[in-house]
Amino acid sequence: MKHAADTHDADVLDTAGQDAAGQDAEVADVVVAGGGPVGLMLACELALADVSVVVLERLTDVDTTIKAGAINSPSAEAFYRRGMLPRLAEIQQAALGKFSSFMRQRQAAGASQVRQPPKFAGHFAGIMLRGDLLDESDPDFGSAGPAGDVGLVPQAELEHLLAARAAELGVELRRGVRLTGFDADADGVRVDTSDGPLRTGWLVGCDGGRSTVRRLAGFPFPGTAPEITGRQALVELSGSDALGVGWNWTDTGTYAHGPVPGRILTVEFDGPPADRQAPVTAEELQGALRRVSGVPDVTVTKVHSATRFTDNARQVPDYRSGRVLLAGDAAHVHSPFGGQGLNLGIGDAMNLGWKLAATVHGRAPEGLLDTYTAERHPIGAWVLDWSRAQVALMRPESHTQALRGVLAELTDTVTATTFFAKKISGVQQRYDLPGGHPLTGRSAPDLELSDGSRLGAHLRDGQALLLDLADDAGLRKRAAGYDGRVRVLTAGCPQRPYLTGLLVRPDGCTAWAFGSAETDVEVPREAPGAPGGLDGLEAALRRWFGAPDDAAG
Repeated sequence: MKHAADTHDADVLDTAGQDAAGQDAEVADVVVAGGGPVGLMLACELALADVSVVVLERLTDVDTTIKAGAINSPSAEAFYRRGMLPRLAEIQQAALGKFSSFMRQRQAAGASQVRQPPKFAGHFAGIMLRGDLLDESDPDFGSAGPAGDVGLVPQAELEHLLAARAAELGVELRRGVRLTGFDADADGVRVDTSDGPLRTGWLVGCDGGRSTVRRLAGFPFPGTAPEITGRQALVELSGSDALGVGWNWTDTGTYAHGPVPGRILTVEFDGPPADRQAPVTAEELQGALRRVSGVPDVTVTKVHSATRFTDNARQVPDYRSGRVLLAGDAAHVHSPFGGQGLNLGIGDAMNLGWKLAATVHGRAPEGLLDTYTAERHPIGAWVLDWSRAQVALMRPESHTQALRGVLAELTDTVTATTFFAKKISGVQQRYDLPGGHPLTGRSAPDLELSDGSRLGAHLRDGQALLLDLADDAGLRKRAAGYDGRVRVLTAGCPQRPYLTGLLVRPDGCTAWAFGSAETDVEVPREAPGAPGGLDGLEAALRRWFGAPDDAAG
């Protein structure tokens, strides 16, 4: 079926890779529409698996508009496992410097309500979570390794980093090029662009909340309509001494000031903006800030970066339609509160990348690509509800104000702070996979191995890893026939002496585990046919990586 973004027909390519005029069309295994962080992350994962990929990005340069400012634990683990953590740590250090600069500026100006906040653990609807109330002994916080120390990473900086990595891996990023239409059939996708036609096996829309791919492919997009107009900006201000630092609620809405110089955010509950596309002016930002804050003299003197947003919350029921797939905001949109959007998209890219690569190479077991929606849709649905709950708690009417007060008291406890922090950080995320082991379906713990290395360092090549922690020949024998698909590593782990084996998928998810996950609890060896036993390993290998070579055919 042909889909065109414009009223005129797009050039149609035949199955030999030619357009209607008989000209040769360029060929790629995968075309990714959208060169933001999600599209670039997906392209990197595909390239790591020797898949040829072309990324189409309508913008000619990285979008520096103020957006997400942090990544969660699953995202940090993903970057760590691909060797990008040192650069992210440098970016975080620079961001922390800006935060310190903001606090110094406020103190020098003699502004009210200025105090060094306690260790930050996130926020829910602007209710700050105190890090000194966080139970850091909770085992869910102890498995990320060095990735647990990185989180404050602005989106534009992340996009620069991913663009550089994509170039290193040979990804072709075409800036200033738009997808204008496509024709998908059972054999592939014929893509029309502003730079000429492409023939590809698969098309992935990573082109944002107003996705052209989603619209042209006809994906349903159910959800809830917006009720707010939000504005976020980096500006220069005068008369701002009376503004509160951090998140503030008033009778007319919600606003935030900081944590970097000039950053403001306002939320008004007067419906969505009349025109999301119109430029955001200093006058508009100033008016919203005055209305919501009640500070009549605050003045926006210069705008460096600004955007509008709403709480429109929608999600496609299925992330795949034939040879067309969606990831990131193209598959789900919601308000930015809690900073889940970027992280949700990075998780989509990690989950989809290795599955699509296996499909391209013809080695994917039956149904593998369908597990992309099955695993990622529930997490996306949770994020949408998490976002809706925060919007509801920000409403300025009296009943909501009373409820917010109750929740603020609740979050002033160790139990509640730990609960919210675990949700926000993503450390509790889990896929519903076969097997009863507590690690199955969860992000693999970053085990410190007896040779001094860590598990995360062994995942940089994007291959699956079978970790033999007990020098078990029987375990290794089950992995015979998976050369090139599953790498086997034999090493001890003194901190987990009773954990004897792990099968880790390319996305870092534990597909199978054997032995006790506890540090000091030994469990009897499971029966051979049990989900966690060696027969369980064989079943997991077949489920995720197909039949072994000696059984093929």
